[in-house]
Amino acid sequence: MKDIFEKNELLKPPKVEDIVEGKIIGKGRAALFLDLGAFGTGLIYGKEFYEAKEKLKELKIGDKVFAKIIDLENESGYTELSLSGASREMAFEVIRQKKEKSQNLLVKILGANKGGLVAEVSDIPAFLPVSQLSPEHYPRVEGADKIKILKELQKFVGQTLEVKILDFSPRDEQIILSERAKIFEIKKEILKNYKVGDIVKGEISGVTDFGAFLKFDDLEGLIHISELDWRIIEDPTEIVKVGDKVRAKIIEIQNDRVFLSLKALKKDPWQGIEKKYKKGDIVLGKVVKFNPFGVFVQISPEIQGLCHISEFEGGKMSDALKIGKKYKFQILLVNEKEYKMSLGLVKEL
Repeated sequence: MKDIFEKNELLKPPKVEDIVEGKIIGKGRAALFLDLGAFGTGLIYGKEFYEAKEKLKELKIGDKVFAKIIDLENESGYTELSLSGASREMAFEVIRQKKEKSQNLLVKILGANKGGLVAEVSDIPAFLPVSQLSPEHYPRVEGADKIKILKELQKFVGQTLEVKILDFSPRDEQIILSERAKIFEIKKEILKNYKVGDIVKGEISGVTDFGAFLKFDDLEGLIHISELDWRIIEDPTEIVKVGDKVRAKIIEIQNDRVFLSLKALKKDPWQGIEKKYKKGDIVLGKVVKFNPFGVFVQISPEIQGLCHISEFEGGKMSDALKIGKKYKFQILLVNEKEYKMSLGLVKEL
């Protein structure tokens, strides 16, 4: 082979790992010979032959195949080749092209785990993370219970989904898929008609422990639990339920994601609060929630203040207060701009 390259400088010498095409000129019980043209004769044998044995059965003399060079010249003068190595590399080349062209492809879901769905693309393992599922297929499970999420994901096993290739790694032999990406461009076009501050009308399409989803104009936006109402709520279903028709304000647009607010369309109960409540005032409030920082106390239907844990000896809040009961508190601080009210427990004599 070296002599050939020295005589003809126009021939680019192949390298180990290169993919070459050859015509089958001979088949043995444990070897396959390929005519590589100016590059001599190639040989597939040993481990490489047995790894591709099933595929080689389908081939006959005269057929052309692609193979990967694993040794330029063995002790017998042949170029050693791998058929499986070439198939893998060419598969990744096809995958790379599909990713670059942002092509949609159909994949059959083979399995599911707590993180997402398992599939294959050109016999290469592929993974579709939960976060990359379309809004239609996203498992809206209360409390983000992993067992319930897995049960929802298992429903897709055996189904075919349309996806795009988000990322791939030839070294790790893994492909990351996205179902969301296929609708990204469509959503971007629709979103050009909207801007932050716009009011939209739609239907509540899902409720989770962290908020609610509102469907409008072929889009779906998230209303975080903190944006459902001015008061602190524990359960979004206190405010909305699936099927409710509501108006919401767009407060953020992030790529193809829309974030909405219901409370932005409600009267702000904190406006003018510094005129109604002043530092030093004694108020009657209902204990609604304990948290690591203190106790949330409802002063009015829309206003809640915080009684800091430092107000309690040894931090034992539940010894002094009970959820649902009313106690007297003194206002230590009220700040309209920061929506903040600090309280101190009035100790009864």
